[in-house]
Amino acid sequence: MANHKPDRISEYEFSIGLRLTHWIRAVAIALLVLSGYYLSYVFAQPEVSSTPTLFLQAKIRMWHQIIGFVLIACFAYKFYLFFFDKLSRKEWISIVDFLNPFVWIKQIKYYLFMGKHPHLKGVYNPLQFASYFFFYVVLALICLTGLVLYVHVYHEGLGGLIYEPMRAVEAYMGGLANVRTVHRVCMWIIMFFVVVHVYMAVFNAVKGRNGAMDAIVSGYKYVKEEH
Repeated sequence: MANHKPDRISEYEFSIGLRLTHWIRAVAIALLVLSGYYLSYVFAQPEVSSTPTLFLQAKIRMWHQIIGFVLIACFAYKFYLFFFDKLSRKEWISIVDFLNPFVWIKQIKYYLFMGKHPHLKGVYNPLQFASYFFFYVVLALICLTGLVLYVHVYHEGLGGLIYEPMRAVEAYMGGLANVRTVHRVCMWIIMFFVVVHVYMAVFNAVKGRNGAMDAIVSGYKYVKEEH
């Protein structure tokens, strides 16, 4: 019986830190969307009782803020990994592919089933890099507007420390009503991004057959060995 040599090799793509921030961020976004929607449109209330401690909305706001700070921590740690982690070096090398118009053309042809996937120097193709860059800009904006809303509830501790800078941001954005609107618009953009992100991740994993989705769990994907 003939032995068939595998034509793919495992390649370590995502560090443990990057994978953790990805999944913690994913759970945090899901919980923030649910709790944020409740805070905007209160659709449930506790059973009426004579005990004056039924602060359901206050409790949900508390958890919304706690999870919000978890999201901010993930964002800050991901920012650190992008620039300073050796294992994440391939992420910012993707800028080279992003600036190459020929890679753009080949990538679009690949998505249209008109050509092969281009060889990438980094870990992301140009469309991925552009969409991720936009995602993190929106993520930074929703975190910033969240902090502006936070200082209106808590005026001591961290709230007191960042009170003046956040009030300046509020004034720059035209008032608290505009801050809330931007916060909600960012939420809808992120929700749309998540749907497209999951679809494209499945598309690339199935079409490329290289374990692209496995990489965000195990850290490894399987690429064709170049001879």
